[in-house]
Amino acid sequence: MEKAEHSQTRTGDPNRRLRTIAGQEILFDSEEFLWEPEDWSEEIAQILARESGLEQITEIHWSVIRFLRRYFFENGRSPLNRPLKQGVGMSLMELENLFPAGIKLGARRIAGLPNPKSCS
Repeated sequence: MEKAEHSQTRTGDPNRRLRTIAGQEILFDSEEFLWEPEDWSEEIAQILARESGLEQITEIHWSVIRFLRRYFFENGRSPLNRPLKQGVGMSLMELENLFPAGIKLGARRIAGLPNPKSCS
């Protein structure tokens, strides 16, 4: 299993930094969210999942991750609670329990979506 390397290289912006992950230099924010959702891959998702305490991404996890990404690219933002629950057919409690860091800091981060703090 590949481990991500944390680069000391700064981009000039203290809120961004480069990491070598899955053999690529990827820009992350200070809370380890991908800066560009297009940089995401399933391999990167697996590494981010392990970093968040999720050792294996099951098909249930993948269905949530794929829904989050599809919704984001179709709507230009992440889903609010109601469309998320409807889209994956799970309660918020089930979703929170599925990812060790919860929906915002777990599922969204693993799915390669922007930091919730930077979304309006």
